[in-house]
Amino acid sequence: MSWFDGYLFVSTLLTLFVILDPPGLLPVFIGLTGRLSPATRNQAALRASLVAFGVIGVFAVFGRYILDYLDISVPALQASGGLLLLLVALQLLTGEMDETPAGADVRVAIVPLGTPLLAGPGAIVAMMLAVGRAHNVGDYATVGLALVAAMTLVYLFLRYASNISKLLRESGTILASRIAGVLLSAIAVQMIADGVMGFLKAA
Repeated sequence: MSWFDGYLFVSTLLTLFVILDPPGLLPVFIGLTGRLSPATRNQAALRASLVAFGVIGVFAVFGRYILDYLDISVPALQASGGLLLLLVALQLLTGEMDETPAGADVRVAIVPLGTPLLAGPGAIVAMMLAVGRAHNVGDYATVGLALVAAMTLVYLFLRYASNISKLLRESGTILASRIAGVLLSAIAVQMIADGVMGFLKAA
């Protein structure tokens, strides 16, 4: 029995990387954390990555049982995640997130960065499918390593977003937050639309 499946590792890693899309997340991350200090922003990057890793990991192991027990469908996850993102997008667009009180890094790292932006329905379902393709302990370990590698890449992208934020300065950060609001609202609407389409297909 092989303890490492290279094809399974690469396919799972690439799938997660494309879904998580850390390069595309950079403007959103900068918009959400632009007014935080560099050290606090780095902590937010680490916490968001750990939160996403924990959520995706839990669903990878117990996802089917959780969804079946609560009678929750994937379209329901998509729609609820979209609504949550839409609320955050409205706060960014109206400037309600420009003031960042103490502890804001914790809240931003958990919602919306950790979930549902990173640990969203797409990443959760992709990980559940990858686990479903595993047939032995080596395969499960391979899928787990792919998740660790994907979240490490996400952290590195977010960690060095501070360098971009320094170049933007305050005015650029405000502009980035407004752009992030537009991007988030578009992502939110797409997630809601995907959820609705999923409901219609299941009907």
